[in-house]
Amino acid sequence: MAGRFFASISVAFSEASLWGGDVSNDEVVSPIKCVDGTTVVPYRVPSRKKQINRLKKETFDVLVIGGGSVGSGVALDASTRGLSVGMVERADFASGTSSRSTKLIHGGIRYLENAFKNADVGQLELVKEALAERAHMLKAAPYMNTALPIMIPMYCKKWYDPLFIPYYMAGVKVYDFVAKLHGESGVPNSHFIDKEEAKFQFPMINEKDLWGAIVYYDGQMNDSRMNLHLALTATQAGAAIASQTTVLSVSHDPVTGKCDGVMVQDNITGHKFKVKAKVVVNATGPFSDAVRKMDDPEAENIIKGAAGVHVVLPDHYSPAKMGLIVPKTSDGRVLFFLPWEGATISGTTDSESELTMEPKPTDKEVGFILEEANNYLKLDKSVASKDVKAAWSGIRPLVMDSAKSGDTKAISRSHVIEVSKSNMVTIAGGKWTTYRRMAEDVVDRVLEVEPMTKMGKKLGECVTEGRGIIGADRAGVVANGKFDRINITLRDEYELPKDVAKHLVSNYGTRALQIAELCKADGEFYCPQVSSKLYGAKRIVSKFPFLEAEVIFACRQEYALTAQDVLARRTRLAFIDSDAADACCERVVELMGTELGWNKARQKKEVAEFRKWLETMNMKDRQTW
Repeated sequence: MAGRFFASISVAFSEASLWGGDVSNDEVVSPIKCVDGTTVVPYRVPSRKKQINRLKKETFDVLVIGGGSVGSGVALDASTRGLSVGMVERADFASGTSSRSTKLIHGGIRYLENAFKNADVGQLELVKEALAERAHMLKAAPYMNTALPIMIPMYCKKWYDPLFIPYYMAGVKVYDFVAKLHGESGVPNSHFIDKEEAKFQFPMINEKDLWGAIVYYDGQMNDSRMNLHLALTATQAGAAIASQTTVLSVSHDPVTGKCDGVMVQDNITGHKFKVKAKVVVNATGPFSDAVRKMDDPEAENIIKGAAGVHVVLPDHYSPAKMGLIVPKTSDGRVLFFLPWEGATISGTTDSESELTMEPKPTDKEVGFILEEANNYLKLDKSVASKDVKAAWSGIRPLVMDSAKSGDTKAISRSHVIEVSKSNMVTIAGGKWTTYRRMAEDVVDRVLEVEPMTKMGKKLGECVTEGRGIIGADRAGVVANGKFDRINITLRDEYELPKDVAKHLVSNYGTRALQIAELCKADGEFYCPQVSSKLYGAKRIVSKFPFLEAEVIFACRQEYALTAQDVLARRTRLAFIDSDAADACCERVVELMGTELGWNKARQKKEVAEFRKWLETMNMKDRQTW
């Protein structure tokens, strides 16, 4: 697989040194042998215990509160510039809005239309920025983030409807053009297809009055795993990170009054301690105001929550490689049908929401999505409540100044950076696709607030643009960036089924080989007291490609601490099929219990807590629409 031989330890060093990190003996693991005989030593994340100890003892240049996409992006950006970085998250990485997106990496074709309609240069700049970041994300994690064609059906029911075809065609061509202003867009160009081709590409589409369709391209991701990989890459660059660590208060220097850290509680042990830092960054998304008030009780709210509800349907409601967008539903919103992880996502709504860690979709919102969806599906393909496998709501953090109209769907997703009187930096607004640019802007502002040097030299500019993250074969020693080679290795060398191999590569990249090692009948995975024969290639549920070995890997290498971490965000089973997640949760907890040392009482409690949370995803017992 590798182009040339690299000694095991030098490969380990090269993987971390790409981000400026150091590799110690306890951060490397037993080498994995590639097909051509070369060996690579995978990166091993520092244990949570070591990370907590660092948070207790060190004074960081930057402490990030919040382990979502933006917080993890800030931790990665700052650590790769040479800053010492800590990051704390009260639940799990991506446990909030960052795991509840539409899974698109997009510039915002709706914002582009609004930019021209309203002669809004700001919206146009937002689209331009987001499309540049789309190209970055496709390059940074090519194993996970891919281009997705999306169809805009053209229906002609009235005499003037054909006029909308050149209107939308012009719009997507401008979208293509803007995407190339920054360089390569990373996706093909848009094009028009006739009615017959549209029916072929999306067989379940309602063909009455259909004239054809416009196909444009955006990116698609597994949002929670992308978020996790950002956080893990930050650890490679030296960041100390910990989930299940709740911020209790913001502390201030008694002389200067400047923010000098936070008091936190380790949710696992209950221990409380102070994390010291020169600058604290508040990257808590919808909950930014709560942290701002810890710093300044007189601070006025700046965040307005907007709920985005999605439902998950069986895979036969969308082709495997074609999405569909309805640009304007009956109330002016956008509706998507998107293939994702062997299922179909449909959404989204966009309405004002209260701020909560566990938002729940309402019957009205789910009913709206199903009703609108049926307008674009064949009668014999119509969707009903019984078809809903899962549903979720995510709260988008919109900046209040932009929300004067009270209409959340009309609000731009631009971001704002605020520096308080005590020098705490808050990043608010924005959207998933622009996480890297938001992080870059935040760290630039941090260095304005607190100029820092390393070994007498002023710290440099951002280095994250275009750089790969963990799993991307950055050194080119595993597969030279050709991930289909890893797929073939998993199937031929490790005898994994086709769907499992595809799933592992698209969610782990090169790290898929580490999970494959767990599945070997005669191998062990750098934990000699546990035989991998216990896990093999068994699936956690028969109809999906998720493996029991992934549960073990999540505990050892991905900081998974709860069943929800594994079933909702390391695998995405709870988001794809809530009943299937419920059915296998006891086995998953048993595996985690063996790995994490849980007794029977602790396991029973974990199952109960997971099932209670799962009620926010399960629509089975709700009313029908």
